[in-house]
Amino acid sequence: MDKKEKIKKLLEMQKKFIELDRVGVEPEEYFAPKEGSSLSNFREEYRDTAMEVVDLAHKEKGSNK
Repeated sequence: MDKKEKIKKLLEMQKKFIELDRVGVEPEEYFAPKEGSSLSNFREEYRDTAMEVVDLAHKEKGSNK
């Protein structure tokens, strides 16, 4: 997956979370979701994808984190 695709995925994930938040998301659902929940692994997947984008940006610019 290239940087554009990763950014698109992040935006889609943000949109999904905003939709869920509008109907109400309890902190427990977000921070400790039950297996099979729509938020299961959400934070980890978002964090990992975001860090991949950061790493790609640093690589493009030739800089270090």
